[in-house]
Amino acid sequence: MEEASLRNQTTLVTYFRLGGLSVNQKVQIAGFAMFLIFYVFTLIGNVLIVITVIYDHRLHTPMYFFLSNLSFIDVCHSTVTVPKMLIDTWSEEKLISFDICVTQMFFLHLFACTEIFLLTVMAYDRYVAICKPLQYMTVMNWKVCVLLAVALWTGGTIHSIALTSLTVKLPYCGPDEIDNFFCDVPQVIKLACTDTHIIEILIISNSGLISVVCFVVLVVSYVVILVSLRQQISKGRRKALSTCAAHLTVVTLFLGHCIFIYSRPSTSLPEDKVVSVFFTAVNPLLNPIIYTLRNEDMKNALNKLMGRMEGKEKQ
Repeated sequence: MEEASLRNQTTLVTYFRLGGLSVNQKVQIAGFAMFLIFYVFTLIGNVLIVITVIYDHRLHTPMYFFLSNLSFIDVCHSTVTVPKMLIDTWSEEKLISFDICVTQMFFLHLFACTEIFLLTVMAYDRYVAICKPLQYMTVMNWKVCVLLAVALWTGGTIHSIALTSLTVKLPYCGPDEIDNFFCDVPQVIKLACTDTHIIEILIISNSGLISVVCFVVLVVSYVVILVSLRQQISKGRRKALSTCAAHLTVVTLFLGHCIFIYSRPSTSLPEDKVVSVFFTAVNPLLNPIIYTLRNEDMKNALNKLMGRMEGKEKQ
């Protein structure tokens, strides 16, 4: 009887109401213009990186294989939340159905967790390239790269299924207001009509632990890399430092959000929306900027690709 009652309670909530970025209409319109620009440039920048890596055979290396994966994830990650946020700018109610909300949570955590694992793999790739250059192509051969890619996508999928399943099983009978512009597990479980203390502990143990452990591994990797760079010639050191600085910037911005949101109980803070904006809209745009502006090989490949495209247009 209790299980049937919970199922009936769950069906009472068919829609959630998103709080959006702001209740001020002028702020919302300004936000629409800004985030539309961010999203368009995110798509253009990351798609260009993927095309360039595929097109230029000189970039067919493990580093750029993982970089193209990162760009693909960033496009998907941004698309999960930003288009809905742009549409909701012109809507007063900002409704999202229960099923769409669950779908959004699933893909949000799939791409976010996969990106965390990918950034960790990229740090390992840089460690091998800098600290063990003679063994690099043996250790990071294409079979290993493909297996690592499959492993990180599998890990992200398992993580997302676990969190989404825990959230869906809870009964929702009101309230229905999500204090954000997208559905995420911490905000949604607060609306459950039951005690969610155990679920919150599981979320912190899962998402929070993954974020913290990966961040520690990344920091240790870069400390080892920086120590190793002290013994290399100046030109090689500058190029390696540039690559590592770009990677470390991305890692800090991305994992900083994950640790802030998922390593504490699901309580709303004023900073949550600001952090979420960087996580979903700004960070995916920064990745292509950081990697292209600080990477000579990528800039040369992009210039070559653009030159070929201009040549075809003139013909």
